Amino acid sequence: MAFKSFNIGKYTIEKPIVQGGMGVGISWDQLAGNVSKEGGLGVISAVGTGVYHNRECLSEKEVVGKERRPLEAINFYSYPALKKIFENAREICGDKPLAANILYAQSEYDRVVVDACKAGADIIITGAGLPLTMPEAAKDYPDVALVPIVSTAKALRILCRRWKKTHDRLPDAVIVEGPLSGGHQGFKYDECFLPENQLEAILPPVVEEAKNWGDIPVIAAGGIWDHDDIVKMMELGAVAVQMGTRFIGTQECDASTTFKEVIINAKEEDIQLFKSPVGYPARGVRTKLQESIEKGTAPKIACISNCVTPCNRGEEAKVVGYCIADRLTDAYDGLTETGLFFTGANGYRLNEIITVKTLMHKLMNGEDS
Repeated sequence: MAFKSFNIGKYTIEKPIVQGGMGVGISWDQLAGNVSKEGGLGVISAVGTGVYHNRECLSEKEVVGKERRPLEAINFYSYPALKKIFENAREICGDKPLAANILYAQSEYDRVVVDACKAGADIIITGAGLPLTMPEAAKDYPDVALVPIVSTAKALRILCRRWKKTHDRLPDAVIVEGPLSGGHQGFKYDECFLPENQLEAILPPVVEEAKNWGDIPVIAAGGIWDHDDIVKMMELGAVAVQMGTRFIGTQECDASTTFKEVIINAKEEDIQLFKSPVGYPARGVRTKLQESIEKGTAPKIACISNCVTPCNRGEEAKVVGYCIADRLTDAYDGLTETGLFFTGANGYRLNEIITVKTLMHKLMNGEDS
């Protein structure tokens, strides 16, 4: 199968590969910039930008404690840091398309969408909830393409109806994500294991639903690993794929060396679904953090950053036993004792660190090419 370029709104992506947005600090300027440079779509995660480069964009009044936790959502989702990340990425990829991934469940969603548009995002991608109000958040930036993430054809139908009614607008593309992805899922815990919810089952109905609205481009995500997987998804109707975990194993990935080592050293049985303060199950590597949560010795929950709305200022964090903002930040900082290390179900298959250029070549042409 010959791979072709595809369009998201007014933007042409040379290669049918979208790099998944991974926060905190896994996909920022270096990774996203290099993916776009190599012809894919680089995606900058807007989650936790306040911890960028040891909080260099925050003043002493905007952080708390020796760990320098960003104080409140305005600093955890820092515009100066996001702007700096985009500027650095642009130095790498020039005027090639760049996207921002912004969680619908995060605090101050609308503000961060505007921040990303001002910072230079060509495309906004949103999951972790059905983003019914996404067009309102980006209404002053008509050239910015909007890409929601869904898990069912029904969800896409509901979203298109709402967007058409309220803003006379439809998604510029849609990502359908199966339950093998890293981080937060679009299904309840038990639903993640049902055959009818796997990517190869949910993709074709979404493709058909997209045709009802003018043939919206459909991008497949969740558990995609190699060239053969990409071909399979395209045969099922996708125009491109989104891949996150595979890009952790690149030299340019913004994660710490320790973070990459945790994923590379993980065995298949180490990668599990965990409860999350966001309200959706999340997939990552079982480490000493989970052991300490079960023993009741995990770090104290203080809700310094107010990162996600469903957490209700730390109330849900207390239920599940950890603060997601603090634990993801610890992972970014390379703290194995207290870090939360997200990865997709295939993370155990990572066994080397290669360049983005090399990885893109393998994905386009096959592992042995």
